[in-house]
Amino acid sequence: MRHTAGMLTIAPDVMDSCIRLVKQVGRFQMKHFRSMPEGADDMKAVRETVSFVDVESEKILMDGLLPMVDGAGFFGEESGKSGSQDLVWVVDPLDGTTNFLSGIDQFCVSVALVENGEPILGLVYKPISGEVFSCVHGHGVFYNGSRTRAVHPSITASDALFVTGFPYRSPDVTTQFFKAAEDVLMLGRGIRRSGSAALDVANLSMGWFQGFWETDLQPYDVAAGILMMRENGLLVTNQNGEPYDLFADRLLVAAMPEVHPAFLEVIARSYSIEE
Repeated sequence: MRHTAGMLTIAPDVMDSCIRLVKQVGRFQMKHFRSMPEGADDMKAVRETVSFVDVESEKILMDGLLPMVDGAGFFGEESGKSGSQDLVWVVDPLDGTTNFLSGIDQFCVSVALVENGEPILGLVYKPISGEVFSCVHGHGVFYNGSRTRAVHPSITASDALFVTGFPYRSPDVTTQFFKAAEDVLMLGRGIRRSGSAALDVANLSMGWFQGFWETDLQPYDVAAGILMMRENGLLVTNQNGEPYDLFADRLLVAAMPEVHPAFLEVIARSYSIEE
């Protein structure tokens, strides 16, 4: 079921508190980034360290976020769902875990407050660079504290740089994905794959990419970025061109308004999605 965005009023200090919290988590993560455990010399030990970082990051976030908004529940990648899911913090403590594990610096912390199925606060923090992407429903998107715009009326699909993620969760659409990728490659200037959907959609909301598609994303992957994209005027749909349902749709297709029609046409003809 689709819902109308809630009318919860978010106090100004909530976002400030959230930013301080994700920066605390980022400092913790950076202490372990590209750092082998003492005495360890194998990948198993590194994986265990990354798992520890994931779990501890989420614990810091849960402990810090829950007192900020009365009655809000929690939905985290590591701990799952607890408390109210009508008003809920949706959190990916370390999006881009494989990158983190491999010493690649494309990873982030993603936090969203979701009311009745719709994000009303979004925050993405990239620890390696200190970049902060933030927004509150109806108040626009901020990058490192400055208001942003993403819509460029003169851009076309042929000018677009697209970004995606491989369908490792979706073996039933692998062939369809590569068919779409072939056509998208010919549509625009190229395709990138960063390994962090949360960063991809945050970057798209800035206008640095112009289109994104991926299947079987989890709400915590993109809840924050979806609000950012919508606030900055991008179109965020499923493969049928309908508004993307964070908790139900399998395929996300997002792009700048001038790019979306041609992009969606390519994606729609490549996929046959079973819900």
